[in-house]
Amino acid sequence: MLKEISILIRENFEVKDKIREEGLKISREIVRECRTASFALHAKDFEKAVHSIEMAGKALKKLESRFEGHADIYHAGFVEHAQQEYTEVSVLYSLLKDNGKTQNFPSPDELKVEYAAYLNGLGDVVGELRRHVLDLIRDDSFEKAEVFLGIMENIHAALMDFDYPDAITGGLRRKTDVSRSLIEKTRGDVVNSIQQKKLELAMQSLESRL
Repeated sequence: MLKEISILIRENFEVKDKIREEGLKISREIVRECRTASFALHAKDFEKAVHSIEMAGKALKKLESRFEGHADIYHAGFVEHAQQEYTEVSVLYSLLKDNGKTQNFPSPDELKVEYAAYLNGLGDVVGELRRHVLDLIRDDSFEKAEVFLGIMENIHAALMDFDYPDAITGGLRRKTDVSRSLIEKTRGDVVNSIQQKKLELAMQSLESRL
């Protein structure tokens, strides 16, 4: 009897192990496509970004369907990580494509991701937006920089509303703390750059009158 039980359990574990390995492979594919899309977005190559986001979305659906009936390994962590990456790049795409307008801001239901993964993905968007703001500062696009800084602040404010245990939010508190630090640095960069530009213009004006 014990031998039969052992065989039954082993067969179950073999199936789960195979699905887990397949899931890890698909998860890595999703992360790779999302990072390709992120680099493309910062390079303003929206066509390439859309292609990678679509590929990631298809892979995510495949990943989720593969884990049907295996909730224990579905919640092992790498599925949520893939969903976070997909959320991050999808939200970033909507913001950069629309120049900071938020009317097409995707929801977790539209992206078909878990709520905790969505919120953590939003936390990562703040870091990507800091990178974009620094690019805008280098181009002297201070008004746009302030718009995206405002979006960073709005995201952080939204995340602050979810004061729940990490077991529910998936460690959101840490990302919220990181986003606050990034916002403070970015705000300082924007303010200092604007003041520096004003000083340069004042000096130029003075030189022209001399």
